[in-house]
Amino acid sequence: MTSRMLMPVRAGRTAAAGPAGDGGTPAGEVPGSTRPTPILDREHPLVTALVARVLRESEARGAVTDRARLQVAHGVLVSAVRPVYSVEDRRRVSRTLRLGRGSCSQRMAALEAVARSLGVATRVRGLLVDGSFWYPRFPKLRPFVPAEVLLAWPEFRLDGAWVPIAELFGAAADRPADAAGPGRAGHDGGFTNTGAETLFEAVARTAVDWDAPAACAGSAPCDLSAHLRTDLGRFSSRDELFDRHGQTLCRPARTLAEPVLGRWSAGATAPAAGTSPSAA
Repeated sequence: MTSRMLMPVRAGRTAAAGPAGDGGTPAGEVPGSTRPTPILDREHPLVTALVARVLRESEARGAVTDRARLQVAHGVLVSAVRPVYSVEDRRRVSRTLRLGRGSCSQRMAALEAVARSLGVATRVRGLLVDGSFWYPRFPKLRPFVPAEVLLAWPEFRLDGAWVPIAELFGAAADRPADAAGPGRAGHDGGFTNTGAETLFEAVARTAVDWDAPAACAGSAPCDLSAHLRTDLGRFSSRDELFDRHGQTLCRPARTLAEPVLGRWSAGATAPAAGTSPSAA
């Protein structure tokens, strides 16, 4: 079972999963932006230093397209920011970089900040994911797992089209669930939400999709659509998504959980009961 005790009251969700944008607008009409936001504080010195590192490494690797540079940025973040179960989805990117650790949501935000610094517009898709998706990571803490987790799923404007983070390394139709990705030697099979690998790492090596793509429909490690409760549509920024729908946990729960979960590495032994996960 999952719990609603630690969750905020949500309002204004769409009736069912679908391609709607914020407030019911068609997805294609949500433009995204390259502007900084309170979360995506791309003008902070720590973020500009990250961008400079990405550009240096991109030049060294001959990565000349925006997509290739974002792939480099993803790899830099995998190595530079330790994956943890932080519950503060509104944390500024600069603070995530200063701490050197972050949840999937926080590391995705960092990738968005890099993209905006490179002139690539970003937006997010709001997904309410069933809390049971995180059961494999918290087998002894199931009563404390939120009933649903709010996930800000980034999309990038590349070559005139919106590309979700799951397709940053290739379209789902072209990537089998057991595909090996850059630097992922030794990994077999699709994403299972167990062990040290999180969604943020997984997108570089395997097809991961919330919409049951034909390439992997019915294959649990690839097709995550069964875990999607509600599609909240597209938003011009993650700030706008969280302004409208709040975070996964209410403020008191975040205050109590963050000191533990914010340092708990993905794949490590579970902490004491009484804490709960965020999207990691």
